[in-house]
Amino acid sequence: MKNYFKFNLTGRKLLPVWLFYMFLFLIPYICIQVRMQSFKSQPTTNPHETMQHMSEIVGLFGITLLLMIVRYAISFFIAKMSIENTEFKLKNFEFGGRFGEFIGLIILGFFLTVITLGIYSPWFIKRIFDFFTENSVHDSNSFKFNGKGLDLFGIITLFIVAIVILIIILTIITIGSFNHTSSSPKQIGVFLLIFVAMIPYLYYVTKWSVNFTFKGYTIKMETQLWKSLGKIALELLLSVITLGIYLPLANLKLYQYFAERTFAESDEKSKTFGYDMEAGSDFLFIWGQLFLTIVTLGFYFPWAYCKTTDRIMSKTYSEDLEMDEFAIE
Repeated sequence: MKNYFKFNLTGRKLLPVWLFYMFLFLIPYICIQVRMQSFKSQPTTNPHETMQHMSEIVGLFGITLLLMIVRYAISFFIAKMSIENTEFKLKNFEFGGRFGEFIGLIILGFFLTVITLGIYSPWFIKRIFDFFTENSVHDSNSFKFNGKGLDLFGIITLFIVAIVILIIILTIITIGSFNHTSSSPKQIGVFLLIFVAMIPYLYYVTKWSVNFTFKGYTIKMETQLWKSLGKIALELLLSVITLGIYLPLANLKLYQYFAERTFAESDEKSKTFGYDMEAGSDFLFIWGQLFLTIVTLGFYFPWAYCKTTDRIMSKTYSEDLEMDEFAIE
């Protein structure tokens, strides 16, 4: 028997939090990015102006860090409302995380990430996962996230190393073959290399993210590497060649693919997950919500978020699986 999730949050309830997010983070952040771009479009050779620009850039960088903290602070309430309005088997999830504890975690995480030049970021991400997972409860049972910061560090490091190696190879191959007055072919080459490197990166990050313990069950993805990489590559490629139009459907197909390969196992039982996708109607529905968000300059987003999440969650299910049915596809 399939047991479906449900999402009960409404746009009206989410709107006040979203307005704080827009006016305290999103709009100031966009303004800063526009200002930063103006420095690139108006270069100067005057030493005095250069120093002024550098001073302003440092100031804008500091403001950006503060804005990121504001972003996480407001996102706490969005996450809390989302968790508490998710329902399974007629019972809502509960969330006991405290705002003060979360802000302390964020400030310390940003500080350590900056002073370690980004090296601490995997452990920072791991601590955020831990915070939201361990403070989420369903039917008096709490969750535990089992992913390791060191594993994520390895994934990110391999991705960066792969990009560097591929760019070096591209540079060696193309020396003297491109017109030095045009960088377009090299830019296309770099884009293709990043595209290729993103495929295993997305796979391993997704696999790292789905690793929980709940009520005696271990919840993990069981997948075949090359088949999964091929699936991700296909969906990314279709998104690129359609200039992003296909992207919502790509995300849904990957969501369905990995959901069907996620299992919850205990000593006595095994459960599988899945998503009842209606490709055409789901695609049109999501694009309709995106369109309304764009034409309202973002003010419709709370309704778009709640309606889209409810549509996806209401078609996501857990189902008991006989142990002899368990197989990795």
